[in-house]
Amino acid sequence: MRVVPPAKGIDLPAAERAAAAFLDALGVPTDTAATLDTPRRMAHGYAEMLSPRSFDLTTFDNDEGYDELVVARSIPVHSVCEHHMLPFLGTAHIGYLPGPRILGLSKLARVVELFARRPQVQERLTTQIADWLWAHLRPRGVGVVIEAEHLCLSLRGVRADGTSTVTSTMLGTLREDPRSRAEFLAFATSVRTDATGGRRG
Repeated sequence: MRVVPPAKGIDLPAAERAAAAFLDALGVPTDTAATLDTPRRMAHGYAEMLSPRSFDLTTFDNDEGYDELVVARSIPVHSVCEHHMLPFLGTAHIGYLPGPRILGLSKLARVVELFARRPQVQERLTTQIADWLWAHLRPRGVGVVIEAEHLCLSLRGVRADGTSTVTSTMLGTLREDPRSRAEFLAFATSVRTDATGGRRG
């Protein structure tokens, strides 16, 4: 199956003009040798951050009847906070209990990108990834944990530099069976021993 993100109709020339007006309104000069091309770079940079790539969803028959957890840890997460349009960066840990199909491992990172490269909140991002895998892979269980630092928290407002936010979503067996849930969380949080607080899901 070819996964094609919805077309957003990005207008780069209009975005460049808007970036120039935005910087001008903030008193940032755009007529120096260093900043003359800044509006164009801003427009292209945000267009890239908000444009996930298409990919082929590759699945395989679970011929061996594998019925234990499959966990991919430390998948990079790059997204943009929809409230301030500032980045939040971190990692996702994704696990699933296979049903009749197993997923090509690189596709887990593609699914993260599919939902991360748009204006987001971390809670919704976590849920969207889990729901998409549940619907398209039909596993017996899915778990997603995301840990991220939000620049809207560390660069402005309270300026709480280094603060991380952890969210989680569990579906199927990973939600209903305490042992399976604990096993997945042990795998996911073994990367960072201090990532056990603040879970929501």
